[in-house]
Amino acid sequence: MSMAPFAPGAEHAVDESSAHKLLSEALREGGDFADLFFEYRAAASLGLEDGIIKSASRSVSGGLGVRVQKGDATGFAYTESLAWGDMLGAARTAAKIASGSQGQPAAFESPAQVPMLYHFPRSTDDAQKAALLKRADKSARAHDSRITKVTASYAESNREILIATSDGHFVRDAQPMMRFGVNALAEEDGRRQSGSSGGGGRMGVKYFLAEGKRPEDHGREAARIAVDMLHAEDAPAGEFPVVLAAGDSGILLHEAVGHGLEADFNRKGTSRYADSVGESVASELVTVVDDPIFPGARGAIHFDDEGRPGREVRLIEGGVLKGYMHDQHSAKHFKTVSGNGRRESFRCPPMPRMTNTIMLGGPHTAEEIISETKQGIFAKRFSGGQVDITNGDFVFSLTESYLIEDGKLTAPLKGVNLIGNGPDVLGRVDMLAADVQISDGIWTCGKDGQSVPVGVGCPTTRIAHMTVGGTKM
Repeated sequence: MSMAPFAPGAEHAVDESSAHKLLSEALREGGDFADLFFEYRAAASLGLEDGIIKSASRSVSGGLGVRVQKGDATGFAYTESLAWGDMLGAARTAAKIASGSQGQPAAFESPAQVPMLYHFPRSTDDAQKAALLKRADKSARAHDSRITKVTASYAESNREILIATSDGHFVRDAQPMMRFGVNALAEEDGRRQSGSSGGGGRMGVKYFLAEGKRPEDHGREAARIAVDMLHAEDAPAGEFPVVLAAGDSGILLHEAVGHGLEADFNRKGTSRYADSVGESVASELVTVVDDPIFPGARGAIHFDDEGRPGREVRLIEGGVLKGYMHDQHSAKHFKTVSGNGRRESFRCPPMPRMTNTIMLGGPHTAEEIISETKQGIFAKRFSGGQVDITNGDFVFSLTESYLIEDGKLTAPLKGVNLIGNGPDVLGRVDMLAADVQISDGIWTCGKDGQSVPVGVGCPTTRIAHMTVGGTKM
């Protein structure tokens, strides 16, 4: 079979016959398993600064990644060309890690001649995107005269994948993504503070039709945070009850707990949660799931990057560890099923990764939790943090937080860091509301040099006590 080299805008078909030939070549030196990962990605973005469009970009990329496994050894190679000779070369390179008797790919379950079509996704035209950005800019400036600078951005992409495996999987999926963001700068008497707001997910401009999601809403919210933070107080230092706001606070769960539940760390015995399935690892109030089929969420996928269907994984239930997130390799080791094998692109091999990691709700209300906290910290927005997978120790920085005094939110705070240990913190959850929210399409997760989009989520949650790093004693 001959195939033309990949070219943006052209259409190339990858059918079962060609996939079989490439898989046979990949297994020629005795591999146990092989897969082909074809990808085409088209992306575009627009940036606004002070009411003027200052940047615009459009890009396309694509190619084939070939993986071969034999035992615990993995061979991987990729090519940015779909010329038949280049694809054969990638398969042969990956095959060199194996030796022994030749394996054979299984029959595919899908119909023959399933094409993979390469094209740029239908998208909003630049004029409409520019209008959205200008609406956000105008709204932010109208909120308060102290707003002196506004930037906004709109980015979209479409990822099309085709996966063929030697054990018979042959699937295709399309994964669109949109991201909108606004940043506002407030100035007063020599003080400067910024605020941001944004969202998106696996959707297009219909996102802006939802309540609270219009460009004007994000512009006002960014400006509100910037102005509020002008008079923020220094954060106290010490042990306090901490109330996590519903939604984006799930990033603490993602970093402090989620990575430790990815199966590769547990297969190697380097995770705090290794050999702990069936044990109590959190408060009885805590149930955590990874849900790749959450509609429209940033981490949503129909299939993982190994061709396995996305499915909800119950990680912790009633405080008890139920299992891990698996790729095909770790699932074989633990004798279970996979569905969390993800990769940044065709240039990378897959590994166990989170999709949308969510803590489910409890018996309280957000109002109850705040009113029953005499003195503490309300954590609303996170900027990120660091975690040690081996023991769960973490440090997180907050971009928006408030003091809780006598059951009410009072002064905005600055310089707040939350310090703790993931398993310990989950064990101190003593109140949990029913108001589960998922983050509004803003998070990207990094691991071993690969970045993938993810969603995080949680209800309003109270941690009985936690170390707060601040400057006010």
